[in-house]
Amino acid sequence: MLIYANSTNTDLKREIMILFINACVRDDSRTKRIADFLLKHLNDEIKEVNLEKENIIPLNSKTLDLRTKLIENQNFDDPIFNYAKDFAKADTIAIAAPFWDLSFPSSLKCYIEAINIIGLTFAYSPEGIPYGLCKAKSLYYVTTAGGPIFNTEFGFGYIKSLCSNFYGIKDIYCIKAENLDIIGSDVENILKKTEEQILSQQIIAAT
Repeated sequence: MLIYANSTNTDLKREIMILFINACVRDDSRTKRIADFLLKHLNDEIKEVNLEKENIIPLNSKTLDLRTKLIENQNFDDPIFNYAKDFAKADTIAIAAPFWDLSFPSSLKCYIEAINIIGLTFAYSPEGIPYGLCKAKSLYYVTTAGGPIFNTEFGFGYIKSLCSNFYGIKDIYCIKAENLDIIGSDVENILKKTEEQILSQQIIAAT
């Protein structure tokens, strides 16, 4: 069952089965197409956060000071924490982000700033080692590129490091289609093969 909800209407008491973070921009996004295929086969209730519509602004001195004071007082009732709350309580997380400039759209970085909240998505041990507070066991990162994805360090690698070192999410999958804009590329065939790999490699079954 697929149910999409705008995150501005968050019911913080409702459980979230799949949280879909959509960092795609184009209406005919190839990344979104693959993500939709993945979500269809995950076959569960979905809450979508469309980052283009959310328009999350980067932290500045004013918002950072406010957030810091609220965190110090363990006051998480402010709406600025809604993104982190949803991320922490989701059973499964899917991110759709095109491969831009060796990374991903800036809207996703702003979202990450919004969810990196001590006391909600992660905490520190007395020794200063971070550990995760997130419920999710699996995260799927879907990306596409016009050329080859020869370096994942600042895209998928960054997300994977956050999941492993901060959020406590153990199973992290990268689903990618590349070389889509190379002259002579059969775009439809590349996309279909990527969709087939989602099933043939038993990524879904692994969850």
